[in-house]
Amino acid sequence: MLFPISDDDRDVQIVPYITYALLAANVVLFLVQISNPEFTYGWSVIPKEITSGVDLVEPQSMSVEGHGTVEIPQAPGPVPIWLTLLSSMFMHGGFGHIAGNMLYLWIFGNNVENRFGHRWFLIFYLISGLVASFAQIFISPQSIIPNLGASGAIAGVMGAYLVLFPHNRVNAVFLYHIVTIPAILVLGMWIAMQLFSGYGSIASTSSSAGGVAYMAHIGGFVAGVLAALAYRFTLQSEPDSILKRQYDRDPMARRFW
Repeated sequence: MLFPISDDDRDVQIVPYITYALLAANVVLFLVQISNPEFTYGWSVIPKEITSGVDLVEPQSMSVEGHGTVEIPQAPGPVPIWLTLLSSMFMHGGFGHIAGNMLYLWIFGNNVENRFGHRWFLIFYLISGLVASFAQIFISPQSIIPNLGASGAIAGVMGAYLVLFPHNRVNAVFLYHIVTIPAILVLGMWIAMQLFSGYGSIASTSSSAGGVAYMAHIGGFVAGVLAALAYRFTLQSEPDSILKRQYDRDPMARRFW
């Protein structure tokens, strides 16, 4: 199995404390979820709550193809209920869900934060998460299934990373060996992990495509790509870095990066 462990971060010249803070916030919220299961249902994003502005507090029944009628638990949420748009992006559906997301945030977040700066990286991360949630709500505005996870925001980070660092390489463990692979291949691995993990929506239904909030991932990724493109177009030139200096000395190096 291919397991990413680090990327080329020689160009990182800051302490990425926003990335560290986001990692900590996700872990803390996950511990809260473990200690209080009702918190998960009350503070996750439920599309119908957002579109109606009404907090659903009683269990809701829905018909699921192949499963008959199922009951979706609900719990009181924040006031106003729209705050779930923020809280949900720091919550997860299990240990595998949070472990995978935090690994990718740890590896790729510092590079993007270094390029955007602390304040703009935080704004970018939150906007990516919000866009992801709104994209999912757009395709199922009346859904009563709670959605949660940092996947949408991290999809934004991955999209920005590919635009800002198209030649970067990632170190990974493969069959007990360390190998170096293109960042775009790692992105494909992350997408596959999201598609087959079954996380994103708490309930698995035909309408939620097996529990994965697909549109949220797409929305977050597109937001990241657009933000990074806007950033690149506003730059007069590529910021100085070890890799840029190597390209200037030997243009052929691009073939290897």
